[in-house]
Amino acid sequence: MDAQELLDDLAWRGLIAQATDIGALREALEDEPLTLYCGFDPTASSLHVGNLVPLLVLRRFQQAGHRPIALVGGATGLIGDPSGRTTERSLNSDSTVAEWVELIRLQVEAFVEFHEGSNGAVVVSNLEWTQELTAIELLREIGKHFSVNQMLAKESVNARLNGGGISFTEFSYMVLQAYDYVELFRRHGCRLQVGGSDQWGNITAGLDLIRRLEGHDVPSTHALTVPLVTKSDGAKFGKTASGTVWLDATLTTPYAFYQFWFNADDRDVVPFLKYFSFRGRSEIEELIRATESRPAAREAQRALAEELTTLVHGADETSRVKEASQALFGHGDLSSLDAGTLDAAMREAPHHVLAPGEPMPKYADLLALTELVPSKGAARRTIAEAGAYLNNVRVDDVEFVPSDADLIHGRWLVLRRGKRAVAGVLVPG
Repeated sequence: MDAQELLDDLAWRGLIAQATDIGALREALEDEPLTLYCGFDPTASSLHVGNLVPLLVLRRFQQAGHRPIALVGGATGLIGDPSGRTTERSLNSDSTVAEWVELIRLQVEAFVEFHEGSNGAVVVSNLEWTQELTAIELLREIGKHFSVNQMLAKESVNARLNGGGISFTEFSYMVLQAYDYVELFRRHGCRLQVGGSDQWGNITAGLDLIRRLEGHDVPSTHALTVPLVTKSDGAKFGKTASGTVWLDATLTTPYAFYQFWFNADDRDVVPFLKYFSFRGRSEIEELIRATESRPAAREAQRALAEELTTLVHGADETSRVKEASQALFGHGDLSSLDAGTLDAAMREAPHHVLAPGEPMPKYADLLALTELVPSKGAARRTIAEAGAYLNNVRVDDVEFVPSDADLIHGRWLVLRRGKRAVAGVLVPG
């Protein structure tokens, strides 16, 4: 993919929110493999789905022949980025941030390729150069190039001045991020920084600092931001009723990760396909047409869920998740699911936990306890109308009481009303 094709593809996908001179960037991309970077601060032990947009942009550039640098903010993570926040961040300990840096380093390494070629990826921590700076050096050699007036005008700072205020610690974040660009320019010849649109002020500050420290007789440097993903209903992207959708499987199970994408609103799946999928334009347009003509089939959501779950968690885990999804709705053998996959799936569904030693209620009562039906009367009607299932087997007797033999993996009963409403009952061991 040449430079024009790459930039046209990013534009079609809606992945260019802001950029410096696109013509100059295209020329730089055409001249030789360009080195670009994106930073990821360790504000938690894992990245989340919102981080996928810039992370996958790095991957797109690498696939087009350019060299990505993923920067993990071992230094900036100790300070706190004021962008997109109305209040001060809580500072984490050095040891906590160091631990999170290593965890996130491992995550980002899974999305780019490392080899000896000209576009082999690099992963760095900005603590490598920041910890060598003394306070005097930071103020004399770097800080003197920043106009406080200009910093106050930057969106990330200005928004805080009109809100809860900002500490000197977070005010200095822009200086550190700008210096990152300088160091990566010097050490790796990095000439493009990519980030979320809320980072525009910090990124352009880096461009200014390179010109001030390196002079104007150096190769041109560039900036490009990607949009912050939003949902059509106003809900925050990457948030569910159970919390943030993390990339770490111990924080968000592969089943829950798959369901996040599969349950995307029809209005959202079109931009999500463009942002996150590596399918070509014609294939994406075909999925869009399928969504418009056959929305109930959820073809686009299924394709996106399978692609991203495979990308993040691997093909084997995706196969297990798909098998669980099919089995829960009567299209597979529930007992064939491994205990971990079943447990993850049922904890994402409505479920009721019996107290230790509690006698097993009637099946009709369990329907009401799990809120698959609004009342015991409704439960009896559902059974009488042949719409009630236990472990995918129809229940016809309103007096039926499940036994220990019905427990899958000795823990779960899977209840279903009709074709789509599923819930679980957990019986502690």
